[in-house]
Amino acid sequence: MREYSTKPRALILEILSKAQGHISAKEIIAQLKNHGQAASTATVYRTLSMLEAQGVVKKMTVGTGPACYQYMSERACQEHFHLKCTECGALIHLSCEFLHLLENHIFEKHAFTISSGKTVIYGKCAKCAGVDEKSGVCEASEHRF
Repeated sequence: MREYSTKPRALILEILSKAQGHISAKEIIAQLKNHGQAASTATVYRTLSMLEAQGVVKKMTVGTGPACYQYMSERACQEHFHLKCTECGALIHLSCEFLHLLENHIFEKHAFTISSGKTVIYGKCAKCAGVDEKSGVCEASEHRF
């Protein structure tokens, strides 16, 4: 099957590349409409599937919710844990030295290798819990075993 570039495909790639983190197909369709570009749901999913096969995007499925996609550029993190809010559905990237220490502990003490890019921790995000968000940065010295 011949692959060719179309305006919707180019716009889908642009939307993915400008997204901060993960984005769902539904969000991509909404953004296409905002750009005045009509694209069928099938076109969006075919394009996402093609981009995933080419390694341009990474597909993330969490539970029974919709899949999310992340544009894989040099700036994109390849391996990180995720936090999934059970209230609003937000999927949050989490790079924390503590989790890498935990990952090392599990490997060294239990001979088990975690696939951190596929690991999801469920709970409530700060917004849904009604608390102020932390800066998102922690130091290794904060963590003790």
